[in-house]
Amino acid sequence: MLKPFRTLVLCLVAALPAFADEGMWTFDNPPLKRLKEVYGFEPTKEWLDKVRLASVRFNDGGSGSFVSADGLMLTNHHVGLQCVQNLSTAEIDYVENGYVAPSRDKEPACPGYEVNVLVGIEDVTAKVKAAVTAAQSDKQAADARKAATAQIEKACTEKTGNRCDVIKLYQGSEYALYTYKKYTDVRLVFAPEQSIAFFGGDPDNFTFPRHDLDVCFFRAYENGQPAKPAAFLPWTKTPLKDGDLTFVSGHPGGTSRLYTMAELEAERDVSLPWALKLLKRNLSVLRAYSKQGPEQERRAKAQIFGLENSFKALDGRLTALLDQKAMGVKAAAEKDLRGKVAADPALAKSLGDPWAAIAAVEKKLAARATEQRMTGFAGSRLLQLAATLVRYPVEKAKPNDVRFEEYRDSNLASLENNLYSKAPIYDDLQEATLADRLTLVQEELGREHPYVKAVLQGKAPAEVARQAVNGTKIKDVEVRKQLIAGGKAAVDASTDPMIALAKRIDPLSREMRKWLEDDVEAVVTRNGEKIAEARWKFLGKTVAPDANFTLRLSYGPVKGFPAEGTIVAPFTTFHGLYDRSASWGNKEPWKLPKRYVERKSALDLETPLNFVTTADIIGGNSGSPTINKAGEFVGIIFDGNIQSLALDYFYTEEQSRAVSVDARGILEALRKVYQANTLADELARR
Repeated sequence: MLKPFRTLVLCLVAALPAFADEGMWTFDNPPLKRLKEVYGFEPTKEWLDKVRLASVRFNDGGSGSFVSADGLMLTNHHVGLQCVQNLSTAEIDYVENGYVAPSRDKEPACPGYEVNVLVGIEDVTAKVKAAVTAAQSDKQAADARKAATAQIEKACTEKTGNRCDVIKLYQGSEYALYTYKKYTDVRLVFAPEQSIAFFGGDPDNFTFPRHDLDVCFFRAYENGQPAKPAAFLPWTKTPLKDGDLTFVSGHPGGTSRLYTMAELEAERDVSLPWALKLLKRNLSVLRAYSKQGPEQERRAKAQIFGLENSFKALDGRLTALLDQKAMGVKAAAEKDLRGKVAADPALAKSLGDPWAAIAAVEKKLAARATEQRMTGFAGSRLLQLAATLVRYPVEKAKPNDVRFEEYRDSNLASLENNLYSKAPIYDDLQEATLADRLTLVQEELGREHPYVKAVLQGKAPAEVARQAVNGTKIKDVEVRKQLIAGGKAAVDASTDPMIALAKRIDPLSREMRKWLEDDVEAVVTRNGEKIAEARWKFLGKTVAPDANFTLRLSYGPVKGFPAEGTIVAPFTTFHGLYDRSASWGNKEPWKLPKRYVERKSALDLETPLNFVTTADIIGGNSGSPTINKAGEFVGIIFDGNIQSLALDYFYTEEQSRAVSVDARGILEALRKVYQANTLADELARR
């Protein structure tokens, strides 16, 4: 599977971005000239506003869109999986069996969910940069920048009542204030069986052809009634065909295309190998737990799915960075930019050598990488809740502009929505994952490390985990609320063992965070801004900023791709779904749900099910709507092919493809497999 992927990376070195559909563009700077010159289409302001206001962000990591005037939202099954899992029980497993709400008044609420809609963009670059002076140290500059962004966010939240985030773009050349309308009453409407949403399982993940119905419908509510969004995407009535231009509006999680070579090498040599090692270990723990019985398997299913997907994605990214020719192109581009700076004496004098400064700090970070990753609250949802309870009153008592970012006034509502989530917590699962995390900490840091001593206090990791999980009361949402209401005095007086564990970790975690922010991030940010200044001078806005889980627009035509001596067709159908299942004897992970076997004769098997485009996407785009020139919904992103895993660092349209579920396939399944005609009728209404 990795052989064609390496072939892709070699193709990347010859790719010319100026002639490719590259870029995850902000909505205030879409590539209008390129679209008009190449595709003869120029989105109007009205078109862009409609798409922006119809796009939603699922805050736990994914995208989606409004698809009806009554707050109906569509995202991927794997984005909504946590809600489906949380609403399931040992008696009723909606992950395995699927769910169709019988009526609107029976749409169940998803605990702790929040979705955002971007309602405003304001350039605040001048305001942020005005707080920083050349005479300030890197730390002073970082503090001044944080204070300025906190003040901007606070003023916006107080004025609008919305969520307000100051977003850094182009490594600090620009800052924008993004204002979001929030929905925290999110209810489940429809979810298919996971076996059809993730048909083919891990073997087919990041491949094409695919045959998945990776969709999940939710509804946003306001004041107990279905929300009335400012815009929604009407379901297309125009058949999508090969060569048609499409757009993707979503929230790509993060790219590293503007990183320095030192940063890319640190990812290749330190960050990614460590992350893969940790994912492999966590998967081992969860798989062992799931083998204890059917209920344990159900409880761990969503986490295992997420970790398997992450492992495959990160492994692909590492493969890209190990390709010497592709990395050579990145090195040549950096050398070229540095040469241009050196040829401009005034610019060179003002910038110094920011590349060397970043390289030095990356070495400093690598030396403490293990300690930095181990010193925290990972391993348990309960421990993370306890950390929030311990820190909340301390941070809330500080001036807003010096708090940890997650405790700023602009973020408190979202934090509290998560803190008071009624999502189920399973003691045995929490104990298993926490015990292994503490064991890992001891193995990596050694028994004499201050963190290990503080956490374990001479006890075995399993014993500490058992006592903390079995003795805690914070599984009860009301207990959490009482502790917050009681403030610091209540937390200080608490003898709850999980709270006590969090209190022992807190000072050490704060110390590590301070070092990371002051000695690493401050240096990288300050020098990244200098490199961005140079890039800005020579390239301007002809290159899109790196993705950062904010709303972006990408585009590209429906198009097949060359692979293994043939051209892969851009569409698959229900006919291909049944053929693929039959070729594997209808066995896992190609086993069809019972209703698909029983209702095969009702389906038009030639109906398109999945398709690919050249759109530039990355993790976080899952659930993004695929849109035609008329601003209509034609599909939903759910994956990329194996070649797309390099898009974190490089872009090419030669083989890399974004994979969508076709709007026609969704309606066909809703009506003929699930008999969900009420839902299908709502989609068909303009």
